[in-house]
Amino acid sequence: QFTSQDYISVLEEKEIRISMDGRGRCMDNIFTERLWRSVKYENVYLTEYDNFKEAYRGLSEYLRFYNEKRRHQSLNYQTPTQVHFSNNFKSTP
Repeated sequence: QFTSQDYISVLEEKEIRISMDGRGRCMDNIFTERLWRSVKYENVYLTEYDNFKEAYRGLSEYLRFYNEKRRHQSLNYQTPTQVHFSNNFKSTP
């Protein structure tokens, strides 16, 4: 995985900053991690794609839904698209 010594050594050799708070903890990427959890549990695990083309199409449709139709509690029940094009979004503490 991304915490293997071989992988970390390559990053260090190229002076690439490793974006982890600790071994195996990707807290810097919490929003991305949450997105992929939703993708897996709301689409991938529920769908039996027969081939790459079907998976590509299905995931594209899901991501369009996720961004344009699915309301997010953390965004005050707005869609990511609404928030992106709005200048007045204020997050809640």
